[in-house]
Amino acid sequence: MRAWLFDGPKKPLRRADVDVPVPAPGNVLIKVRGAGLCHSDVGFLDGTLHVPVQSQLSIVLGHEAAGEIAAVGDGVAEWHVGDKVVAAGSLDDCPGGTRDGAYADYFTATASRLVRLPEGTDWGQAAASTDAGVTSYFAVVARGGVRAGDRVGIVGLGGLGLTGARIAVLRGATVFAAEPREETWELARAAGVDRIVTDVSEYEGLNLDVVVDFAGFGTTTNGAVKAVKPGGVVVQVGLGLSEFPIQTWDWVMRNVTLVGSTPDGDPEHLRAVIEMVASGNLSFPLEAIDFEDIPEGLRRLARGEVTGRLYAALPE
Repeated sequence: MRAWLFDGPKKPLRRADVDVPVPAPGNVLIKVRGAGLCHSDVGFLDGTLHVPVQSQLSIVLGHEAAGEIAAVGDGVAEWHVGDKVVAAGSLDDCPGGTRDGAYADYFTATASRLVRLPEGTDWGQAAASTDAGVTSYFAVVARGGVRAGDRVGIVGLGGLGLTGARIAVLRGATVFAAEPREETWELARAAGVDRIVTDVSEYEGLNLDVVVDFAGFGTTTNGAVKAVKPGGVVVQVGLGLSEFPIQTWDWVMRNVTLVGSTPDGDPEHLRAVIEMVASGNLSFPLEAIDFEDIPEGLRRLARGEVTGRLYAALPE
């Protein structure tokens, strides 16, 4: 089968023909139909992020995938060949991180982490749901606890931020966004965002219930602490900087709760996102590319030339 191999930081992806993997007990083999491209993979390539299992190099990246089950391993009774699925990944069990991923014709996944796709679900939308969808859902709902009537700040309107804003709107919240790139504002307004400014500092004193920082550049997090109400919650998702100083006075004296957010692999979170997509209430701005164009797609991501999400469309 075709695969793009990651040999280590600062090295280009290497195109190779490799054997189709055999699913281990409790696993399934999935024929990839849509493979999303993610900034995390850009980080692996430039060395700013580290693949969870470094000893596994070379590894096939690609943790956003949707496809059809091609084979099942021993002990798998609930899934069958031909089922259309997506897989929920976690830090300890993630295609494209702890095992070979979806920049290939096939990959394997743990059967207990699968979610069935409703008939007619677009492959690209399904693939984006596994990361952009779940990462945003986990931050807004599981970590932020956003509910109807809340006033919610969203910092950064990239792919994750736009999705998080839409999920907050669907939860019944009033959403305030901060994003310097005005070309994304129209998409945010279409998603139901109530107000948009260029910098979160403009929301200081607004006393929002929750602020989710999808940027993570230090100034954004400190601005979020000042925008949230005393006793409010700031959810940190973005990793724009690996380290930055926190203005502890506002954080401590206003009893702000600052929490990190990384999806824990709960299939129920992914199922909730898929239901939003299948109902038509949530969609991702997508651009389809060919399998052979995955390396160039990642370079485009690195150069900041992509609005929304890229995904590789693989034929049957």
